[in-house]
Order: sequence, then structure tokens, then C-alpha cells
Amino acid sequence: MMSSSESVPTEPIQLTDAADFDEIVADHDVVLVDFYADWCGPCQMMEPTVEAIAADTDAAVLKVDVDVHQSLAAQYGVQGIPTLLVFVDGELAERMVGAQTESALTDTVTAHTA
Repeated sequence: MMSSSESVPTEPIQLTDAADFDEIVADHDVVLVDFYADWCGPCQMMEPTVEAIAADTDAAVLKVDVDVHQSLAAQYGVQGIPTLLVFVDGELAERMVGAQTESALTDTVTAHTA
């Protein structure tokens, strides 16, 4: 299997068009999707951790502003934020709700990228 790690962005991708969601999730082996809002304290607290995941792992990180993309949040049953979803090969593999420690989040992501 060829590694696509060279194409993995080292910074979080900001979702601008909801239509791109499926494509981004499908384009990378492992994608951490961060459903967040600018007014959400725990989301802001998670920001350095989410950036570290993008920089330090083979996962792509996709940030989805729930205020902008309400239908996408509804589609994935996002009730509380932050909600962090891990997609593996385009399939939803993990769901974490609430702020996560960097080690817990890294462990969850790297379990799928190893």
C-alpha cells in the first residue's frame, strides 16, 4: 500500500463549502474532523491540540464551523461541541464529544494512522 503522507496537510483545513466535506474526507486515509464554533471556550482550548494533530500525525484535520455548516453538523448528529470525528478510508471510525487531552486525541488518531 502506498503511503499518501506527503499529501497530508500540516495545518488544519477550514471547511468553506459543505460540498467539499466528502471529498476531503475521502482524499486522506485518516481525517480528524473538528466540529467547533468561535464562541465555544472548550473549542478554543482545543485549538493547539488540533493544530498539533495536523502537524505531527499522518492525519488530515478538517475544521467545521457549526454556525456556518448547521446541516453538516445535523447530518453527523453533532449536539455538543467540540465534537471530534475520526474518519478512516472515508468511513466514520471514532466520535469524541467535549474537550480532549492532547495525548488522548493523539492516541485515538495514531491508532488509525499506524
